[in-house]
Amino acid sequence: MLYPLKFKHIYKDKIWGGNRFSEILGRKDGNSSSCGESWEISAVQDNVSVVSNGFLKGNDLQEVIEVYMDEIVGQKVYEKFGIEFPLLIKFLDSNDALSVQVHPNDEVAKERHKAYGKTEMWYVMDAAPDGNLIVGFEHDSSKKEFAEAIENKTVPQLLHSEIVKKGDVFFLPAGRVHAIGKGLLIAEIQQTSDITYRIYDWDRVGADGNPRELHLGLAMDVIDYMAQDDYKTRYTAQLNATNELVSCQYFQTNLLRFNQPVEKDFYSLDSFVIYMCMEGSASIDFGGSYEEQISKGETVLIPAALHSVKLTPRGEASLLEVYIP
Repeated sequence: MLYPLKFKHIYKDKIWGGNRFSEILGRKDGNSSSCGESWEISAVQDNVSVVSNGFLKGNDLQEVIEVYMDEIVGQKVYEKFGIEFPLLIKFLDSNDALSVQVHPNDEVAKERHKAYGKTEMWYVMDAAPDGNLIVGFEHDSSKKEFAEAIENKTVPQLLHSEIVKKGDVFFLPAGRVHAIGKGLLIAEIQQTSDITYRIYDWDRVGADGNPRELHLGLAMDVIDYMAQDDYKTRYTAQLNATNELVSCQYFQTNLLRFNQPVEKDFYSLDSFVIYMCMEGSASIDFGGSYEEQISKGETVLIPAALHSVKLTPRGEASLLEVYIP
């Protein structure tokens, strides 16, 4: 019988990374002082996640899907993506600001890279008092104005920046410029794609002492230069309820904040379900011979063949719930 799957963390040291995976999430395997990313569930080439629990332990995600097919991902997902898992799930720790970047949509990514585009979202798990994000433009801009700002090194003046707090959510469709500021721990949900166009990097140099590569020629035609009135996703966080955060063609993300058992019926979804624990801990009863546990900073994949689970918190817990709509 299939069961909730956990995976080994894939850590990425970054010039902007920190040590929040150990300090805040209590991880003993993520204690680098410059660890910027923890890939929780990945099908990116050369970075395919490996199961860390149960009888499938040691098998990678692609091997598991090859054997169990739609029982893992759901029939509609398998028909569309085959053995390639469609989402990349991460935690990010920014001890310094990330570069300003943008991602192409599916059409451009397919034409240029034979890959999927990258639409994503952020959930702020922890934030320093001055922790900030850059999302989009402060006012409607243009390719010409942006090129002049690059030449004059005034790019930050065009961009929308805001101080954020724990629990804030931002949706980032392909084409929207963005950057994570320093002092943040973020849960990121995105399409399976590692295509990033770096367009501004605060005049930093890399470990080799040279300025990091920019991708302006690729980026200028994919940027959405139109400003939005509000970039933050507004939502309710009702207790013991499923609260919608983001719904797009690539993923649906909900917030579950609960202090009593919750029974979830997934039969009609025809999709896997991912839980990322933002606060507290809970047990996952799936009708098997044992219960799986999930605690703050952990991620669990519920195979599509498990049509229902019972979530029982210890005290109060908060989970992100992610699936393919």
